[in-house]
Amino acid sequence: MKEYTPIADFKNHVGEEVTIAGWCYNKRSSKKLYFIIVRDGSAMCQCVAFLPNLSEEIAKICEEINQETSVIVTGKVKKDDRQIGGYELELTNIKIVSQSVDYPISPKEHGVAFLMENRHLWLRSKRQHAILRIRHNIVMAIRNFFNERGFINVDAPIFTPNAAEGTTNLFETEYFDQKAYLSQSGQLYMEAAAMAFGKVYCFGPTFRAEKSKTRRHLTEFWMVEPEVAYMELAEDMELAEQFVESVVQHVVKNCEEELKTLERDVEKLKKIKAPFYRMSYDEACEFLAQKKKEYAASDDEEKRKLAEDILKGGVGDDLGAADETVIGINHDKPVMIHRYPSEVKAFYMKEDPEHKGRVLCFDMIAPEGYGEIIGASEREADIEVLESKIKKAGMSLEPFKWYLDIRRYGSVPHSGFGLGIERTVAWICSLTHVRETIPFPRMMDKIWP
Repeated sequence: MKEYTPIADFKNHVGEEVTIAGWCYNKRSSKKLYFIIVRDGSAMCQCVAFLPNLSEEIAKICEEINQETSVIVTGKVKKDDRQIGGYELELTNIKIVSQSVDYPISPKEHGVAFLMENRHLWLRSKRQHAILRIRHNIVMAIRNFFNERGFINVDAPIFTPNAAEGTTNLFETEYFDQKAYLSQSGQLYMEAAAMAFGKVYCFGPTFRAEKSKTRRHLTEFWMVEPEVAYMELAEDMELAEQFVESVVQHVVKNCEEELKTLERDVEKLKKIKAPFYRMSYDEACEFLAQKKKEYAASDDEEKRKLAEDILKGGVGDDLGAADETVIGINHDKPVMIHRYPSEVKAFYMKEDPEHKGRVLCFDMIAPEGYGEIIGASEREADIEVLESKIKKAGMSLEPFKWYLDIRRYGSVPHSGFGLGIERTVAWICSLTHVRETIPFPRMMDKIWP
């Protein structure tokens, strides 16, 4: 395989002649000059073709190149802080690999619906490139965090015989002669793995058949789910704080150009350092009730409209999107809301022995109105209590026999959490909709391309 120099590596080749392989992102001309922007997947650079120094054949190629034509370019690397990435290529030779004709996504403005229909091509744009590079760095930071702390990566199955987050949003499928479901979470399997390895995590796709079209929802999304034996709620909260801080600061350090492309306020991200804010569910409801009054009396129409949805379900219900938004926009760091009512949380969460009707759990709400990014709890370790909860949730014990075995043979306190990658990417990149956070989003009304 022929070796080409990555554009991102130009800093190590100033003054040298190199060959790059990529695609024409854009082109303009001025008298005897052609300025061809080439991208190669690692970065972009401006290639300058001075026609008097080039053959007629090369000049003709420069004239014929269209947007997204694949090219191989040779030239000398020059330092120029005014240019993309701080370098440019003084072109000496260019070859067309494959001409692109009538590329549908032109530099003009396009509607989101059109861009989503052409998602396979939209990925090539500068903004989408920046978002998915940041996603890549988030994934890298996640794996580094757990690997450095002695966690074992254990892959959870995607086909499961039972629900993890309730039965109303399961994707059901035929599995030979029996029913199976697409996984809502790898957590139950991580609990089993934690009893074998102590500290584990899984990282993979999860599925929710939730009929929601909000900017925060996808039907297929990725989650990272650590689980630790002998860990109680307080330690779980500390682990989550350290984890989120580590991921955000990794992006701040390693994605300067991408954040600049997205015009992200990096100073807000630099503030994301532990300890985070904490409030109990009851304290959160008091805070929201106060904000509801304040917003209802405001001259700001958006705040008055938001006030109508604050605590819409009433105290004792789960917090809604508006509640999470209000909490987030009023804090400059994540907020950890703990000890929700047991009725609104999953069956596997441990009851708080000091607060009847509450469970040992927390949700982490991102700042700037991005909603919940982490759901967490200490798990119920008592087999009799867990059996009772499964029955109360209206589920059969049969599919959970293996899960109950975890409590039957050497049960211990254990805790964990799940972080949604797409909501985290949306927050860090300051995006309005999660559809841009994943290469090929799956939504209620979208399964193509």
